[in-house]
Amino acid sequence: MASDLDQHFLQLAIDQARLGQETPGGAQVGAVLVEDGQLACAGFNEGDLHHDPTAHAEMVVIRRLCAQRKSTSLKGLTLYCTLQPCGMCTMACLWAGVSRIVFGAGREDVNAVYFESRHLDSADFIRHAFRSDLEIEGGVLADTCSAFYAKKEEPAPAREDPAHDPTTPPK
Repeated sequence: MASDLDQHFLQLAIDQARLGQETPGGAQVGAVLVEDGQLACAGFNEGDLHHDPTAHAEMVVIRRLCAQRKSTSLKGLTLYCTLQPCGMCTMACLWAGVSRIVFGAGREDVNAVYFESRHLDSADFIRHAFRSDLEIEGGVLADTCSAFYAKKEEPAPAREDPAHDPTTPPK
């Protein structure tokens, strides 16, 4: 169950998503990193802004805070994001040692275009990495977060990048 503090920090991620939506080249996924109840870093998707397919909101805040600290370790921090992290972002959290992930909208709340079509999710990556020390909680302020994204029954936004090309699961 999400605490009032979780809702507060997820609201900060929602604010970042709005900022990303309003920023030319930004996108409507927001993320914040929190340490000891204090905001450590905030950001939004910057892929089109920097012509970088890896500049998801989670990657942006991880890179920014690690660079600021001159460290690759984010042990003890919590990542809050408006959308369930994709495989790349989840693996970055694992490599950085993030202790907790809290997200708003999940795979079941939005169109599949926002996720890999391999049908794996964040929990699968964590389980297969044998990280029993990484906690993940989803669905916090899910209705507010999912309002940024196309729903399952809605047509997917037109995208011209390879990440959104349909793939078929292996046989």
